[in-house]
Amino acid sequence: MKKIYYFLGLITCILNNQLFSQDKLFTIQDTLRGSNTSFRDWWEVKYYDISIEPDFDNKVLKGNNTITFDINENKSEESIMQIDLQEPMSIDKIETKDSISIPFKKEGNFYFITLPQTFKKNTQNNKVTIYFQGMPNIAKNAPWDGGWIFTKDKNNKPWMTVACEGIGASVWFPCKDYLGDEPDEGMKLNIITEGDLKGVGNGRLVGYSKDSLGKNIYSWQVTNPINNYNIIPYIGEYVNFTDIYKGEKGDLDLDYWVLSYNLHVAKSHFSQVKKMLLALEYWFGPYPFYEDGYKLVESPHLGMEHQSDIAYGNQYKNGYLGTDRSHTGIGLQWDFIIVHESGHEWFGNNITNADAADMWIHEAFTTYSETLYTEYYYGKEAASQYIIGQRKNIQNDIPIIGEYGVNQKGSSDMYDKGANMIHTIRQIINDDQKFREILRGLNKNFYHKIVSTNQIESYIIEHSKIDLTKIFDQYLRTTQVPTLEYYIKNNSIYYRWVNTVPDFSMKIKTSIGNLIPINKWKKSKVDKKLLESFSVDPNFYINLNPLKK
Repeated sequence: MKKIYYFLGLITCILNNQLFSQDKLFTIQDTLRGSNTSFRDWWEVKYYDISIEPDFDNKVLKGNNTITFDINENKSEESIMQIDLQEPMSIDKIETKDSISIPFKKEGNFYFITLPQTFKKNTQNNKVTIYFQGMPNIAKNAPWDGGWIFTKDKNNKPWMTVACEGIGASVWFPCKDYLGDEPDEGMKLNIITEGDLKGVGNGRLVGYSKDSLGKNIYSWQVTNPINNYNIIPYIGEYVNFTDIYKGEKGDLDLDYWVLSYNLHVAKSHFSQVKKMLLALEYWFGPYPFYEDGYKLVESPHLGMEHQSDIAYGNQYKNGYLGTDRSHTGIGLQWDFIIVHESGHEWFGNNITNADAADMWIHEAFTTYSETLYTEYYYGKEAASQYIIGQRKNIQNDIPIIGEYGVNQKGSSDMYDKGANMIHTIRQIINDDQKFREILRGLNKNFYHKIVSTNQIESYIIEHSKIDLTKIFDQYLRTTQVPTLEYYIKNNSIYYRWVNTVPDFSMKIKTSIGNLIPINKWKKSKVDKKLLESFSVDPNFYINLNPLKK
């Protein structure tokens, strides 16, 4: 045990906390956070039982987390478990289920626990309870920077929550903060509040009680696997109303928690939820969490996809805070947060990437859900206008896929460029029924599973029966937009791809029929009158470069 701690410390000192990867510096802390280390890979999270009590006046938290876990065959001889909790939060003590204290050592944002020999290889339902407290990182611009939020509502009442997708759930509670391992049997979240403040969490309310000091304890339970960053408490002077959506798997409970003075407008505005569910179930398949219900909770930030506990802060406006990200006006017909964040229930919460580098799986498909919603209610032409309009947001700064193993996302282009890649692939498939079957098949085949980019690519290639390898390489792994160079001479058009990966080939629809350009010049003979009005279907995300010859 001492050797391992010495080794960690030695590396930290020698490298001054820096690792080098593809011209970027990463810390040992990044690797411990973003990879399945030898202190993580031998145990699997089964269940979290979390209690959290925020102190609004002092901006501090205290609580505990009982982690139920299985030990697999990769367990090392020395049972050293990595638990993540970010400074300035700290762990006070760790105990077995028999209240026996377990020693641990802190290395930055990570704690290394020496488990006693009673924790044996290939055993199930092992438990440790971790007691923690401290002043959490405070979000400056939630949900983008991440952290805890202590604010007040319009009635000057405390209003608290946390947003932690990027920064990680370990910003507020101790856990295995690794996307590749979710608690398979769900979790319980006990939220302790004072006075009239209500605590709202994921899943279903399974208990309410008061402790010996008269404080409220709201207990929420999730029965399905859940991402760590989706485990979220909300505390405020909430009121509640409910509804039922009759969906593909039967009755889905709809649960709404809003600030008291917004009850009337919320009841009217949230009528959009049923329309959203109808459209997205059509495209993606059944809502993935019927057992835990669907919930919108008013939040002091714009919104986040917290599983069965979606944060809503769009001010009861259509569009994106009253604006349209597609720059077409079409996006003002519906509430962006209701559609987009709910879309994550399928892509992000049902299908989850194992590494932050593959976050495009969450964001590209979910961004495309906006287009699919638009198509369902306003038609295919409006949907095309919407997705094409989103191209104005694309920067092509860095690749969409990030660095693996260091908790590093790729470009924010994973949203709009990623969605346009999916739209382009849809044009290549050229069969909307098959395309819909692929989307529904993804959610069925990878139901409640953790995946990689390669798995998603392989599934789409296999079920479309089209080799899309170079398409994925082009849009996900480079910043280059495929450019069609062409010129017209006599009765022929000459064309080729440039600005592409080697051996790139993609069929495109044009006014003269389908063309399959490659990286070398090709020639097609066409009636001269048709060539005078040559155009390419704008649904393909490419650039055009007409040449004069």
